[in-house]
Amino acid sequence: MTSSLLFNITTFGYLISMLLFFAFLASRVKALGTAGIITAYGGLVAQSTAIILRWKESYDLGVGHAPLSNLYESVIFFSWTIVLIYALLDLKYRYRVIGAFVMPFALLGMAWAQLGLDSGIEPLVPALQSNWLLYHVVTCFLGYAAFAVACGISIMYLIKAGHEGDQNKNSNGIIAMFPPIRVLDDLNYRAIMVGFPLLTLGIITGAAWANYAWGTYWSWDPKETWSLIVWFVYAAFLHARFTRGWVGKKAAWLSIIGFGATIFCYLGVNLFLSGLHSYGGSR
Repeated sequence: MTSSLLFNITTFGYLISMLLFFAFLASRVKALGTAGIITAYGGLVAQSTAIILRWKESYDLGVGHAPLSNLYESVIFFSWTIVLIYALLDLKYRYRVIGAFVMPFALLGMAWAQLGLDSGIEPLVPALQSNWLLYHVVTCFLGYAAFAVACGISIMYLIKAGHEGDQNKNSNGIIAMFPPIRVLDDLNYRAIMVGFPLLTLGIITGAAWANYAWGTYWSWDPKETWSLIVWFVYAAFLHARFTRGWVGKKAAWLSIIGFGATIFCYLGVNLFLSGLHSYGGSR
């Protein structure tokens, strides 16, 4: 068994999970929601095993490093963290319908990695040869994953809010499957409250890593600048909620905007902008 095969199995599992959640949303048959989350858990186990296997394979090739060093590996890990955060949310709240709005993110990441990215294992470039790689990437991507879940929940909130006046659709249609609007708003807030401190830790560990690699904690590199922009967006979300009582649609839109900024920080900067993180184009 190779990591590549397990990653393919994971991608197929996430596809089946997403389709089961869609069927659950359309039919309101609880067994489909249960099957969807069980399949997602199975995919998470397969992906976790594959990540460990790829780590071992890198040592077998003599380049030994955590599988977090290029774009293929980081997209795989991002998908893994999204499903992990969603699984933890499901264990606590059991709103299975949320899976229909979160699993597509994980599936898109896995499908892109498997079909469109180079999966070769390469030696680390000098700047990445540090234990800070593990600390920085893990904290950042757990934060990103929490923001992805918050984004999915925010989309649900806006859909539900847009149908508030239609009592027939709310009581009998797909919208009836959604959690209450106040619950969605609270879950959005809770997900961001998980992601924000993790992103903060990611920026701090990134600064420490930058000092180790380049001799300076901060250089206003495009990646650093955009990570700060993302931090300010979510800081503004929390500040507005605490001081001005921002809830509902405003909070949902800010959450979606924040995730858009997060994706640009992760992918847009790496692929389209140059700087000290230019090696990240293959990350």
